[in-house]
Amino acid sequence: MEIELLHILLGLVIGLVMGVTGAGGGIIGVPLLVLAGGLSMNAAVPIALMAVFAAALSATLVGLKTRQVRYRAALLMAVAGALLSPAGLWLGQQLDQQLLKGLFALLLLVLAVRALRQKNSAIDEDVGTFVPCIRDDGTGRFQWTSRCAGYLAMSGGAAGFMSGLLGVGGGFVIVPALQKYTDLGMRSVVATSLAVTLLISFTVVVTSAVAGKIDTAIAWPFVAGALGGMVMGQAIAGRLNRQQVQKAFAWLLVVVAALMLMKAFGI
Repeated sequence: MEIELLHILLGLVIGLVMGVTGAGGGIIGVPLLVLAGGLSMNAAVPIALMAVFAAALSATLVGLKTRQVRYRAALLMAVAGALLSPAGLWLGQQLDQQLLKGLFALLLLVLAVRALRQKNSAIDEDVGTFVPCIRDDGTGRFQWTSRCAGYLAMSGGAAGFMSGLLGVGGGFVIVPALQKYTDLGMRSVVATSLAVTLLISFTVVVTSAVAGKIDTAIAWPFVAGALGGMVMGQAIAGRLNRQQVQKAFAWLLVVVAALMLMKAFGI
């Protein structure tokens, strides 16, 4: 019972961060399960992605209802991600646990620096100068070219590989890619990214479940806590300053990265 309560509380923390930051808390799911839950990296990856899947599912349904999800782009990226996520899972099982923890800590530090350098940009910011995926003025759909499809597939593949390897949703790859390679506004970028994350995390979770790699006694309480925390986080998100939340989240990543490095080196 005490272990079950612990994993509910851990899920609650993840859900709160996900709700406040807009699903950004998924990146600390694995570290929290490793540091506080006592799990190995390989055991934590599919459990963390179960919570990411649950969060992305509800957000994607809202995005589809409001027509913010570019479902063709999401499917292309997700298929590429699904093809490479098993490779990430396999590699994660071959690598030394200490190395995996070090790689995760490095990723957290990179994301923290990026978050601290970002400005509190407007919801619909200008697109970059190099945009291979442009929407048709009449239909609003992408004018598909081999270059557009190639860049999106490459980005989706990278997100899928990282999801399998480290148990992250892949949004840190997908969002910048959609911002750089498409002319979508930020709302549509986030909605489409969550749809891709949903499909990729589903692939990793199913692959892990078939291989018997998911401890359901831990997973279900963790996911339940995450869903409850996400609802609570979304309820208070609108009252918080976005820039302050971003900075606080960045420093949280720094702290978690430091703890992961200490764990990796046995300090």
